[in-house]
Amino acid sequence: MTQRLSKLSVLMPVYNEQATLHEALKRLLDVQFPCELEVVLVDDGSSDNTPEILAGFHDPRLRVIRHPINRGKGAAVRTAIDEATGDYAVMYDADLEYSPDDLPRLVEPILNGEATVVFGTRSFGSHTAYSFWYVMGNKVVTHAANVLFNSWISDLETCYKMLPVQLLREIDVRSSGFGMEPEITAKLLCRGIRPYEVPIAYRARSRAEGKKLTWRDGIEALWVLLRIRLVTRPAR
Repeated sequence: MTQRLSKLSVLMPVYNEQATLHEALKRLLDVQFPCELEVVLVDDGSSDNTPEILAGFHDPRLRVIRHPINRGKGAAVRTAIDEATGDYAVMYDADLEYSPDDLPRLVEPILNGEATVVFGTRSFGSHTAYSFWYVMGNKVVTHAANVLFNSWISDLETCYKMLPVQLLREIDVRSSGFGMEPEITAKLLCRGIRPYEVPIAYRARSRAEGKKLTWRDGIEALWVLLRIRLVTRPAR
């Protein structure tokens, strides 16, 4: 089914990213998109210089919303979803792990009528992976989703998930932290929606550079997948 995509909402949760925020936001705003763009940035109670950095941007495509206290990535994304005015939405982090230059490539199959939902799929190599356990954790969680929902996707935890704003609202993301990634994927798979996958570039940060994911997030992801599978009958 051909989807209308005249305006893309980039949802950008930010928490204490003063080291990379300016470059990440500038690179995003410099990208040429084949559609109208808005960036809905939610400052999730940052305590560093994030507000001052944002005050230096004067671009009509950028809208900044601030949480007075930190509520978690999922909560920031929910706020951004509520404020989005585009036809489609995609998430974008300020940590420079993902290249915004790849986003127009996710738009193409939607504009061509080939897909309704598009995932940017990472390929992990020695120069892109944070650690063996990080990559294996992602593979275990992705494999678990494929088994539970009888699907075949390559990268469940990717940040680049592009889908209609209305569908994203219907999914009703409830997870407050990193559990939102498996929650979105599981709810899409339950609806019988298989994402179109597009290869993207990726460079994982080290722990010293601010990497926040831990093994606990992997356990949470598995629990989110299992819980959704147990309470929802997947579409065939």
